[in-house]
Amino acid sequence: MFKTASYFRIAADFAMPALDDFEQALQAARFLPCGPTQPESSGWSAPRGAKSLALLESVGGQLIFQLCTEKRPLPSSAVKEALQARIEQYKEETGQERASAKIKKAIKEEVILDLLPRAFTKRSNTLVWLDPVRRFLVVDTGSLSGADKVVTFLVEALSEVPGSRPGLGVKPVMTQMSAAAAMSHWLSSQEAPVGFTIDRDCELKTPDDLKSTVRYARHTLEIDEVPLHIASGKVPTQLALTWHDRVSFMLTETGQVKKLKLLDAVLDGVQEGGKDDDGFDTDAALLTGELAAMLPDLIEALGGETVDTASAGVAPANAPQAAMADAPF
Repeated sequence: MFKTASYFRIAADFAMPALDDFEQALQAARFLPCGPTQPESSGWSAPRGAKSLALLESVGGQLIFQLCTEKRPLPSSAVKEALQARIEQYKEETGQERASAKIKKAIKEEVILDLLPRAFTKRSNTLVWLDPVRRFLVVDTGSLSGADKVVTFLVEALSEVPGSRPGLGVKPVMTQMSAAAAMSHWLSSQEAPVGFTIDRDCELKTPDDLKSTVRYARHTLEIDEVPLHIASGKVPTQLALTWHDRVSFMLTETGQVKKLKLLDAVLDGVQEGGKDDDGFDTDAALLTGELAAMLPDLIEALGGETVDTASAGVAPANAPQAAMADAPF
């Protein structure tokens, strides 16, 4: 299911719509494929796949939905070649030696419109998880710009719900210590934060223009040269960690979580008990359950939240699931 996680806080005063209203808001912005001359199209699609019509899934009180994006990428070389040919044709037809910038721009737009219907489309899906108790919004992307796009689409969809207040009040979770600084401390001291272990993959770079890089893959990091690299100015940009022998992941310098993997301690019980028909509910319950416990520990390892996000009045990380009864649906 989720392979990456960019995580946000939702304002505590946001009034969550009823599930039916939430579903209708997503349906109103349902994904439609690109038109012949449309370079990109985005909309909500069924997280269970094409066999399902529902765009919003509720599993154990956790909400799962998905943004689908289709693009018609045009090779820059093809655009350049066609543009040059059109410009030469324009010169011959008009007798002019040069084409103005305005003419070139207009010709380029015509070229793109001509090429788009012949371009192959490329489709991608981005899962989103909303935890209404802990006020987490988690997007399955390691790209901040990609996550912002999903959040924007969600805000627009929910703004159409009758009686809704504008905005989700979504903010990236800001911590007292940057991920890069925290990773530098853990590697220099060779001491992992409580509940975590440092694994065998790491990347360090210099923050200058040279971007000199050192990578360790499947290599112990409890060696003298790692602290020496940090002392010489290199900054950790990626570090592999494991949480309570249950979840392994790669932490990035900007605080995103990548290469998420549930470990045997989590999966063994599932193999014994079996999965539901399509496995979706089981996978969703496992992943959201583990991340709901892991993310607060990770935030604490980074010094805790800043006043800006922590003062939003979010429910405590250990809030019982029974509190769902009080959630404003």
